Amino acid sequence: MECPTCSSATKVLESREISNSTAIRRRRECKECEHRFTTYERPELSVRVVKKDGAREEFDQDKLKRGIVKACEKRPVSNEELEELIRKVVTKIRRRGVNEVDSSEIGNLIMDELREVDKVAYIRFASVYKSFDLETLEKEIKTIKR
Repeated sequence: MECPTCSSATKVLESREISNSTAIRRRRECKECEHRFTTYERPELSVRVVKKDGAREEFDQDKLKRGIVKACEKRPVSNEELEELIRKVVTKIRRRGVNEVDSSEIGNLIMDELREVDKVAYIRFASVYKSFDLETLEKEIKTIKR
């Protein structure tokens, strides 16, 4: 790997597994300028997402994370809980062993996990994802209260 500072070759100082063995953290050092930095190595999820309009795009874990973070904004949800939630959703998608997955399936997986983590975050995500009107939102809140 090249140094981000001077583009020279680097060496690995330390490697360790993180996130329940789903990633490897590597501490690196440039052989020339001695700049130190960290890299993360994760297996790529090569799945295409089929959108509502039929369009297809590559699965983007960062996009998934942005949606979940937005729903959890100003809620008592820790970064560890967010990362675990994302890991669970990605693992479920990966275990399906398919090349394509509907965006609705991904949304449902996220909602299932959010419901367990934070009810308000779940309602926020579901209201945007499912385009709730006021009546549907009220029904969903009553369902959660039970």
